[in-house]
Amino acid sequence: MSTQSDQPELVGRGNRDGAQLFRDWFSELSDTAKEGGQSAYVFVMGSLNEILKVFDLPVVFPEINSLQTAVRRVAHEYLSEAEDYGYSPDICGYVKADVAVQLRHGDHPMGQIPKPSIAVLTNACNTYIKWAEIWQRMYDIPMVTIDIPGTRESGCQTFGGDKHFENDRKYVAGQLKELITTCEEVTGKKFDIDKLRQILSYANEMSVGWKKVLELNKSRPALFNALTDGTIYLGVANGFRGTEAGGRYFKELVEEMEYRAEQGIGTLTEEQYRLVFVGVPCYPIFRRFNELFTEWGGTFVHSTYLWFASGGTNSGFEYDLADPIESLAEGVLLSVRDAMDSMFYQDQMLSSMIDDYGIDGIIYHPIKSCRTVSTGLADCRRHVAQQHDIPSLFIESDMMDRRVVSEAQMKNRIDAFFEGLNSRRQKAVVH
Repeated sequence: MSTQSDQPELVGRGNRDGAQLFRDWFSELSDTAKEGGQSAYVFVMGSLNEILKVFDLPVVFPEINSLQTAVRRVAHEYLSEAEDYGYSPDICGYVKADVAVQLRHGDHPMGQIPKPSIAVLTNACNTYIKWAEIWQRMYDIPMVTIDIPGTRESGCQTFGGDKHFENDRKYVAGQLKELITTCEEVTGKKFDIDKLRQILSYANEMSVGWKKVLELNKSRPALFNALTDGTIYLGVANGFRGTEAGGRYFKELVEEMEYRAEQGIGTLTEEQYRLVFVGVPCYPIFRRFNELFTEWGGTFVHSTYLWFASGGTNSGFEYDLADPIESLAEGVLLSVRDAMDSMFYQDQMLSSMIDDYGIDGIIYHPIKSCRTVSTGLADCRRHVAQQHDIPSLFIESDMMDRRVVSEAQMKNRIDAFFEGLNSRRQKAVVH
């Protein structure tokens, strides 16, 4: 067990090591670009990193590249360049920023992004397919789309043993085998089933750790901020999935969070309100956006973002190493369905978290750039309010475009929300 003397090294280690891994990842991509090496362009919901790592293909996540331009306050330059090139102001900001990166021959604030040799995607987001077609036109590369049968209706997720699930798993497994063949053709390397088993074992370590970290944040005070710290963890979960470094990172992150829980070390000195975030963060003013809540003693203990953008690692699913292809198909099927459900049926996720995490308020954040995430949030809010007596805030901005982000208006809305929470608490004490 850790001792008090370990605290300076242990507390905050996840953020420090995560940031370093992130820098290492972009450094590797820069080296690949300079050497003219191959890479795979993928997305966070169903990256198939496990198969791509068998072929030693560096993975590029354009979603992550794009949000990094916003965090570093240069997204407007990339968006304007793509719009000047002919892309509409109304479409996904992630897409436009990535188009500008391609037009700039990979120039990015974090380094140099290599050209794609293959694009791998799922149907988890309706933008993915059209986005990948852009790369296909630009670079004349193979594009592999894994079609994941979604949940038929709310609350009807199926699992292994169910007839319909087994049919869907066979369908996905067949597509994974086709992906393996394409990777062999692109790289000139033969598929190694034992290497896949090793990669899956690292992915298992990560998945078990991520689920444990999320559960540990039920602690009071919250051990990490789901909006800020969680974004760092997500970066590692996606970029290092199926690697020894990724598995080790999440083992150590669990160790840090368990120590924090034992010592009562929270993300805030004085936690007043426990919040859950619905949607994608406001990256153009990322730090300040979070401060608008923490200044009132509010901390985000969970979010739908940690669910759908974690590549399935949140579920704790462990691959069966004795049957890697079929098990990988099962994991992909479950995780991508889960990601889609967390976007389309947020009310179920929120209802499951309110009591377990002691939620005081829900923050809904629809954004201009992403209709997939934002459509239906108003209805979701209304439904959750009918089921649970819990305050909520509906605040609109964007994940990329600072032109539609008004900090002053946000602050007024957020301040009023917390004033309402405070009044509600005082009335409860009186009664």
